[in-house]
Amino acid sequence: MVAHGRRIWPTGGGQFYEPTLLADITRDMKVWREETFGPVLPVVSFIAEDEAIKLANDTEYGLNAHVFSNDAAKFARAADQIKVGMIGQNYASIWDPELPFGGSKSSGLGRTHGAAGWAEVTEIKVVARAL
Repeated sequence: MVAHGRRIWPTGGGQFYEPTLLADITRDMKVWREETFGPVLPVVSFIAEDEAIKLANDTEYGLNAHVFSNDAAKFARAADQIKVGMIGQNYASIWDPELPFGGSKSSGLGRTHGAAGWAEVTEIKVVARAL
């Protein structure tokens, strides 16, 4: 563990956890195998681009991914090959109410927000009449 958080019990209730940075992650750890929702960042080292893509796809989940690189071609290759519902370049949050939100694989089906989100909750009915 590089930097670790601790559980916080704020007045007013709820459970919170301080940001945590994990290093030396192996593929048998729960933090690698399960979706972690919270301020936890597991760091995994790699040498080659294809290795990074293989590691990113080594999960049954696929909500989102983030690529930190100023090389647009590398980002485009990663975006094409990493199996997730959302992928961003050089920022850690993909959130805009106009963009569809959702994952792939075991990270859920369907989308919320944006035109795709409206399509999820809209039932189209065709009414035709012979004249």
